[in-house]
Amino acid sequence: MDSPAIRDKTVLVTGGAGFIGSHLVEALAPHNEVRVLDNFSSGDRTNLPEDVTIVEGDIRDPIALQQAARGVDIIFHHAAVVSVSQSVDAPRQSNETNLDASLLVLEQARQEDARVIVASSAAVYGHPDELPVSETASTEPSSPYGIQKLALDQYTRLYEDLYGLETVALRYFNAYGPRQQGPYSGVISTFLEQARADDPITIEGDGEQTRDFVHVSDIVRANLYAATTDDVGEAYNIGTGTRISIEELAETIRDATDSSSSIVHRDPRPGDIRHSGADVTRAKRTLGFEPRVGLECGIQSLVDGTRLAPVDDDTETLLESATNSR
Repeated sequence: MDSPAIRDKTVLVTGGAGFIGSHLVEALAPHNEVRVLDNFSSGDRTNLPEDVTIVEGDIRDPIALQQAARGVDIIFHHAAVVSVSQSVDAPRQSNETNLDASLLVLEQARQEDARVIVASSAAVYGHPDELPVSETASTEPSSPYGIQKLALDQYTRLYEDLYGLETVALRYFNAYGPRQQGPYSGVISTFLEQARADDPITIEGDGEQTRDFVHVSDIVRANLYAATTDDVGEAYNIGTGTRISIEELAETIRDATDSSSSIVHRDPRPGDIRHSGADVTRAKRTLGFEPRVGLECGIQSLVDGTRLAPVDDDTETLLESATNSR
């Protein structure tokens, strides 16, 4: 992995042992003092480099948060209950983590005068009226998770308006990549597991629903841009701008793994969003973010076990220039 562009900073990554957080930590650690706050309910210590400071604790614990955030320059907030179905089953408990604890993060950031980059979600849009979805589209979440992310998204931008706190909300579309695992992992990791075992690839619904899948290395780069942009107090879609049907996704994964799996269909999930796709014009124009990993390339890298670095020489030069100008 190339050296990250952010240098000589003290950085906190909440949920830093998890899927996206650990890739971000890995990118930042060589040239920064990186701290991770994680309760390891879903994250794994083996995802973390040896030279990071680990504060084992819950994001809902203000004492643990204060310890982890003391003196930091930037907070990347990724600790969350990420399962939509879990938020439906236990909305109050997921709200405690996804919203109540996130307010603690914003308040702690105020005390430290630290920039905050929060992981928002395409779930804020609910069932979009038009595609691709821009940041100005209506926000009608269809789950407690989506409501919680929307409230966090709005709080994040409000903190810039009210208190002058430097904040950016990144609305991730369907993230995928290495280390995405567990009962609430994404559809790509689930399909890959089924295909590798030659088990039936199981689609919920008719498979005609579409999604915008964005590789974790692109998400890491988006976070680096957000950490250095002058355009704070904004929300940005982070996707590719390209949609694929779930049926075609299953076929692509079956071909990439040379699997003999059949493709079968189950009943659709209640309230499942039919189509989702990002308009990334604002992120391209304002952040300088450009998605670089096509879906077939990303899937093949997972099959082959190859790494895709989030930062290259051109990106690093650009980001260092932005960092030095602040």
